[in-house]
Amino acid sequence: MELAFSNLGQLAAQLDNGLISATELTQHYLDRISKGDGKLHAYVHVDPEFAMNQAKAADLRRATGIKLSPLDGIPIAIKDLCDIAGQVTTGGSAAWKDRVRHETSTCVARLMQAGMVVLGKLHMVEFAFGGWGINPNMGTPVNPWGLPEHRIPGGSSSGSGVAVAAGLAPAALGSDTGGSVRIPASLNGVTGLKTTYGLISRHAAVPLSDTLDSIGFLARTAEDAWLLSRLVAGHDTKDPFTWNLPEAAPTVELQRKRPLEGIHLALMAIEDFPVPASDAVTAAYEQARRVFESLGASCQAYRIPFDFNELMRANGTIIAAEAYTYHKAYIEDPALPFGDKVRGRILGGKSIDASTYINALHLHQKIRQQWKHWIGQHANALLMPTLPCAAIRVDEVNEDSMALAAFTRAANFMNATGLSLPAGFSEEGLPVGVQLLGAPMSEPILTAIGSAFQSETDWHMRQPDLSSIGL
Repeated sequence: MELAFSNLGQLAAQLDNGLISATELTQHYLDRISKGDGKLHAYVHVDPEFAMNQAKAADLRRATGIKLSPLDGIPIAIKDLCDIAGQVTTGGSAAWKDRVRHETSTCVARLMQAGMVVLGKLHMVEFAFGGWGINPNMGTPVNPWGLPEHRIPGGSSSGSGVAVAAGLAPAALGSDTGGSVRIPASLNGVTGLKTTYGLISRHAAVPLSDTLDSIGFLARTAEDAWLLSRLVAGHDTKDPFTWNLPEAAPTVELQRKRPLEGIHLALMAIEDFPVPASDAVTAAYEQARRVFESLGASCQAYRIPFDFNELMRANGTIIAAEAYTYHKAYIEDPALPFGDKVRGRILGGKSIDASTYINALHLHQKIRQQWKHWIGQHANALLMPTLPCAAIRVDEVNEDSMALAAFTRAANFMNATGLSLPAGFSEEGLPVGVQLLGAPMSEPILTAIGSAFQSETDWHMRQPDLSSIGL
């Protein structure tokens, strides 16, 4: 495996064995960013001196026998949603291009306290409000699988998906309010973990919806995503909605011939999909089921008692109302360079009356309890597609359509844990994915199931052809 496409465990082993230093590893990624990001547009800002100083510190620690965590000295990139003291946080908005912050967000601080090396800040949909990945003012990142065409990266963690897929970072921090980790993970052929609401502190991260936002990670493997989440998870006095870490998962021994013996997966029947899926997505979904069964899992189709389209709409009501509340002081100022579509979505929250908003909150609480009970009664996880299709060209996008989020938004409304796994390719060679949705705080078992799947498949190990951009 090429160094830039190694998983975190492989990189940690090379550091532990002295085969590479943190400064050499960091320089390797900085060189790739310098060569390829002019075309891919994943990064808003890269500070080589800042990154190299962190890497040098990691090497000094290792030289004295000190290691802050298993990932000490390994690079990571940050969605430009999270503050870093002394740096700009744009939140994806050209209007915030000079917005220097004075505090580091809890999740980034915990990564740095674990010794991870921050490479830079990543592009995103403006204010995290969009699933296609389009950003007309800051620029839309380029899906590396679609080269030389400009295909959508997915959003809102658009730069996060592109950076990991193109080997411009081994992992990236993202956020998920209606699919913003899982959508770019699926479209870019990487793994994405949407964590339970409150598992990871959102302090000093630009909010979209205080009710629904969660921090998550995009990485090579399910194991990587959970390893990163464990580094930053847990209670934070600066975020009153945070929780302690979940209990350990039931044992899944990957060395066994059938490691998922005793695991039960619920299936969403194809005829119950919230929107029609492409042939490639349906084929990948069926193939994933067969892989899980070969690993010992029992799989059974159910009539899922949740209307994903209804929940998608209710999710949208809460997002719009809360986004408008946060941005109302300036969102209507015509002199500020906000994207028309995002401005329109946020202004849509202005017309949501208190009764409609409160009813959506009540439904949210009701559905959270119903989901927790239903999944607990029937399965360890629900298996379904992540998205209805592979990446389309940017010029084909209808930003008024919600079809791309039809499979993902409900998970946030239900407070499900969500894991998107690479699961195949379209006829055009573009990635498609499946997702596992579990009960709240089920990250350990979901990522164990995902790791078993990835021990039998190599979709997550495939690399896009980047020769046209010199990589």
